[in-house]
Amino acid sequence: MRILIAAVGRLKQGPERDLAERYRKRAADFGRKVGLQAFDIVEIKESRADSLERRMLEESIAIANVVPDRAIAAILDERGSTMNSASFAGCLQDWRAQDRPAVTFIIGGADGLAPSLRDRADLTLAFGAFTWPHQLVRIMLLEQLYRAVTILGGHPYHRA
Repeated sequence: MRILIAAVGRLKQGPERDLAERYRKRAADFGRKVGLQAFDIVEIKESRADSLERRMLEESIAIANVVPDRAIAAILDERGSTMNSASFAGCLQDWRAQDRPAVTFIIGGADGLAPSLRDRADLTLAFGAFTWPHQLVRIMLLEQLYRAVTILGGHPYHRA
């Protein structure tokens, strides 16, 4: 199963991009041991439309175009549910067992996502009730993906 992160906006060169890449590489390296073939990131260009609704729609269409057929769609949104790391690892394990080709984690831009895309989500996750910058959400998601694959592989990185 492939892990895809579709994120609106770019991480500029610097410590945030370095940290994101470090966790992506760790997750990819360890993920192969537990049946996860790839950890890819697709950066979606931010819309420059004049209206909020148009920006959300344009970005959501661009995201929908990169979600593979039959993929699980998991949206990161402050209104989503929270779960602990072991439960998150369990979700990955369950999705892998369903023989789905991919899981796409979707991180919207500053204006959020169109309701049509949110309604298609198989899961809506939150990293607490705080509003987080999309750059930090990407890093936190990558760390949790790394943590999840280490849980699935029995590695001691996660100490609960």
